[in-house]
Amino acid sequence: MRIKLSGGEPEKPLIIHVGRFGREKNLDFLKRVMEKLPGVRIAFVGDGPYRAELEKMFTGMPAVFTGMFQGEELSQAYASGDVFAMPSESETLGQVVLESMASGVPVVAARAGGIPDIIPKDKEGKTSFLFTPGDLDECVRKIEQLLSSKDLRESVGRAAREEMENCDWRTASKTIRNEHYSTATLYWQKKTGRTG
Repeated sequence: MRIKLSGGEPEKPLIIHVGRFGREKNLDFLKRVMEKLPGVRIAFVGDGPYRAELEKMFTGMPAVFTGMFQGEELSQAYASGDVFAMPSESETLGQVVLESMASGVPVVAARAGGIPDIIPKDKEGKTSFLFTPGDLDECVRKIEQLLSSKDLRESVGRAAREEMENCDWRTASKTIRNEHYSTATLYWQKKTGRTG
């Protein structure tokens, strides 16, 4: 898969972006990122109304557009990237950020929308990286930091995957159950005046 996504140059650093290609996703920002990262390749996995314009914009650049992937093919695409880039400033959840982290691929994303809920301040630099929306230099610096250190990429990717292991239905259900139990216990104690 990496051979396909890298345009036949799997030894080169590879940024990946997965998602719906719409103008509101700020994907033209990635062109400016790529202009500052010679020798780096980028793969766009997905489709959408902005695809033709994006392909035209990236003509002559080391960029590959694959179209939609699903299932195992999508998992392989995520796992093939060195860094996942998310420039969108309007994400409500950022499902692709969750998927990338679950695949063990570090994310560099705009600190906007729901993304800081996935990568809170105390996890920044540990499970992934955020940049100030629109700050090209900060984004490039964080991508370069990850691309220049395999050890850092692997440690951040590992931490991201571990963080996502806490985001399954079983863990969420257990958390909700425990919160409900604690709330019910406190209510009972207040109502009855008992502490045990």
